[in-house]
Amino acid sequence: MFNSIQGTITEKLSDTLRIVNGGIEWDIAVPATDLTRLPPVGTTGRVFTWLYHKEDQMRLFGFVDDSRRTTFLELLKVEGIGPRGALKIMGGIGQEELERALENEDINRLEAVPGLGKKTAQKMILALKGKLAQVSAAAPASSPYGDLVDALGEMGYDKRAAAEALAKADAVLDTGISGMERENLLFKQAIRHLSSPV
Repeated sequence: MFNSIQGTITEKLSDTLRIVNGGIEWDIAVPATDLTRLPPVGTTGRVFTWLYHKEDQMRLFGFVDDSRRTTFLELLKVEGIGPRGALKIMGGIGQEELERALENEDINRLEAVPGLGKKTAQKMILALKGKLAQVSAAAPASSPYGDLVDALGEMGYDKRAAAEALAKADAVLDTGISGMERENLLFKQAIRHLSSPV
């Protein structure tokens, strides 16, 4: 239904991101570790989303990249872990450290994650050992500039270099410019940077 939302970031809370897109401000539950990797308030950001829908409630969850969303969905397959639990686990341990703890069957490290007990940690190891490492290995390097990086990549530019050029352009761009105008300026500045001789 929703793959991602891109817009101006208006607020970052402990595990919530607010982002404006098309005149709508979205309230999205995001792991704390992902929030720190997203651009600052007032700038353009993109989150990959997953919609939780039950009869009595709906909640939108967001992640810095597709591999983090996949990690969340894999956690939901573990007995006893729901969306809020998965969000809390991901907010309490980084991706690489989580993968390492699962691969090494490090129960103690997993138990140190807030809200994660020994039994659930054991279930996670049984269900996920080997799976998350494969997800990360297959995933491309992430960038908060999403579609702009893809567009520059299609033009023949290296995506990693494109992401760096966009970050440099964003750092000096007037914070009063937002939306499509900001994206267009970022795109043009990035091309200038990528095209200039080193």
